[in-house]
Amino acid sequence: MGLAEYLGVLKKHKVLIGVAVVAGLLLAVLLSVLTTPRYQAVSQVFVSTRESESVNDLVAGTTFTSQRVKSYTALVTSPRVLEPVIEDLGLTDTPEELAERVTAESPEETVLISITVTDEAPSTAARTADAIAASLASVVADLEQPSGAAGSPVEISAVRNAVPPESPVTPRPMLNIALGLLGGLIVGVGLAVLREALDTRIRTQSDVEELTGASVVGAIAFDEDAGQQPLIVQGSPHSRRAEAFRRLRTNLQFLEVDGDGGRNFVVTSSLPGEGKSTASINLAIALADAGTRVLLVDGDLRRPSVSKYLNLEGAVGLTTVLIGRASLADAVQQWGNPNLHVLPSGQIPPNPSELLGSAQMAKLLTQLEEEYDVAVIDSAPLIPVTDGAILAKLTGGAILVVGAGMVHKAQVQEALRALETVGARVLGVVVNRLMEPESTSYHYRYYEGDGEHRVQEMTPSGQAGDREVSEIGNRS
Repeated sequence: MGLAEYLGVLKKHKVLIGVAVVAGLLLAVLLSVLTTPRYQAVSQVFVSTRESESVNDLVAGTTFTSQRVKSYTALVTSPRVLEPVIEDLGLTDTPEELAERVTAESPEETVLISITVTDEAPSTAARTADAIAASLASVVADLEQPSGAAGSPVEISAVRNAVPPESPVTPRPMLNIALGLLGGLIVGVGLAVLREALDTRIRTQSDVEELTGASVVGAIAFDEDAGQQPLIVQGSPHSRRAEAFRRLRTNLQFLEVDGDGGRNFVVTSSLPGEGKSTASINLAIALADAGTRVLLVDGDLRRPSVSKYLNLEGAVGLTTVLIGRASLADAVQQWGNPNLHVLPSGQIPPNPSELLGSAQMAKLLTQLEEEYDVAVIDSAPLIPVTDGAILAKLTGGAILVVGAGMVHKAQVQEALRALETVGARVLGVVVNRLMEPESTSYHYRYYEGDGEHRVQEMTPSGQAGDREVSEIGNRS
């Protein structure tokens, strides 16, 4: 991914990143509150040899002490040094436990040893550091005393006594908060990138083109007002979504749909809810506005929705014609533009697949070629049932509606295999619910039609009206 894509990922998952940052902050505050304060005190000693009678003795003594300092530094945490300290101060620690709270270091090319003690009480830390310095001097004097000599040639002297510290070394709230914020940010960004990498949903036109190899004949942006006005071409003809459907209409003129199915084609999708029905309706309206004689057929005999969106009576329709109880002329209804006619689904049959694949359906499609310039057939989704694939085989082909942000790549591939299995053609792909960059002047939000919503709707006469429908907008 490029920089722009990474920025897009961060923007899309800003809530996740924000939650991670807040969690890191809260964890840092909690850690600071629950951590017992600990203090450090430092005592420093100087290692030297006793008075020398000549310069040579002085140089030799200096070399000797420099070589011994590292050993004395390591000796600080030994039981021989710490046991007298524990006894003198009345500490409850064992030598091993006390050694974990003591550090000793000697700067290079010096004969200084710094002894640092950490404790929950500042005064105890200071007293312990001084006591360890005194014990070290005593132990070194014993170890370095030659046999039969009056005293040790090495002398360890305190040069800085420990002072009880005023502030603890742990916890450090400001540092913890800074680290918590930074850690939360890193975790949040990592989770956002990981989530994006593992997300196989279709989101852009390029995703569709790379996956299907089919032409993207339409790109319909998701509109926050789509729920109130699903018939965008008729209700808001100057909107950008309406213009997108007119571009789709123009692109269809270049599709090769003059095969066995003539100018009849199916509009379908992989799954329910991707917007195939509203795409079918708006496309049919756009074609009719251009002077094309169009028949919109509700071929979804399982969950028909065309008559609901158009506020038409749907009891008599496609199934009525197929079983011979009504003629095509009797079942068709004009809607709005005189060029647009609608054939509702009729009553839902018990055997939709068999009815759509019957000889009567093939005969009806031939009749549609003779009476209309274009027949737009809204069909059931391809993955749940075979109805859409059957109709696509009988017509000039299928236009696949892909709901951006809804359907996964594997599901689109499965839908394409369903069409390929029956030998149906994919005329093109329409990417619906497309989220445009916020740099444009058009903004969207993801719409969930999970309740009853008031929508503005066009009546058969072309007049706007209100009614209550469920799952409208970009959902079919």
